Amino acid sequence: MKPNKLKCITTFFILYLFNQNAHSELQVGYYSYSCSMAEFIVKDEVRKGVTNNPGIAAGLVRMHFHDCFIRGCDASVLLDSTPLNTAEKDSPANKPSLRGYEVIDNAKAKLEAVCPGIVSCADIVAFAARDSVEFARGLGYNVPAGRRDGRISLASDTRTELPPPTFNVNQLTQLFARKGLTQDEMVTLSGAHTIGRSHCSAFSSRLYNFSTTSSQDPSLDPSYAALLKRQCPQGSTNQNLVVPMDPSSPGIADVGYYVDILANRGLFTSDQTLLTNAETASQVKQNARDPYLWASQFADAMVKMGQIIVLKGNAGEIRTNCRVVNS
Repeated sequence: MKPNKLKCITTFFILYLFNQNAHSELQVGYYSYSCSMAEFIVKDEVRKGVTNNPGIAAGLVRMHFHDCFIRGCDASVLLDSTPLNTAEKDSPANKPSLRGYEVIDNAKAKLEAVCPGIVSCADIVAFAARDSVEFARGLGYNVPAGRRDGRISLASDTRTELPPPTFNVNQLTQLFARKGLTQDEMVTLSGAHTIGRSHCSAFSSRLYNFSTTSSQDPSLDPSYAALLKRQCPQGSTNQNLVVPMDPSSPGIADVGYYVDILANRGLFTSDQTLLTNAETASQVKQNARDPYLWASQFADAMVKMGQIIVLKGNAGEIRTNCRVVNS
């Protein structure tokens, strides 16, 4: 083979590999040419949802978290159950607490009308989480996109892949590490609890019959515990009772969450436990003092979380309906 011809083939092969690698990575502005209005369409639907119900912002941030921690960011959390399978969304970890599905459905319908088969449900969830942070007065950030949608959703996965509200700091650190996230990022992402609400059942064990020596969790501020008891009466059968995660500013993405923890007003065991470790306690104090630092670190951590085990290239699919796999 002539040297010049060999050189051309080699150059072509290198460019091919570069091009393949570029398309295998998530990219900011991924839909710039294929569906230029994609992010605007999603943001408009999030805006409508949050305007109608401000709590939807917290729901969509939580949805992204619950999606990424199970099988990666593949929109498995959106799939409906079938007669033969109970999906993630119908597990106790997600039902009835997870909300915002209708915002994703509306965004997908609009996108399919203008760019059929282009924008994945997984990317819609990632965009919607970012937009929700912004609408809650948090710091916006660029979202790398190019995820594809998974075809499997199992309720049983939620038992081992999502942190329950009873986890201690060591358990949280270990679970986040399995997802490629550091302890610092765990503390940062825990700040998402600055917005939203919780059902009483998630923390009532801290209020009643806590242990053989204490009726309520001694790490919980007594006046806050008294308030929670009024909001969540012992023995209540009302499954719809909810309380704000951050009472002082439940709809604003601020550092009130960390201020509350320092005052022993963390709602969950998994919140208050951040003071039981010297390193995490130091970070809680730092975040409480520096709102911009937390907001910028939260944005960075959300971007990193959004890249957990993503499906790219020819893996997975681009669902036509986010609730069902393509036939």
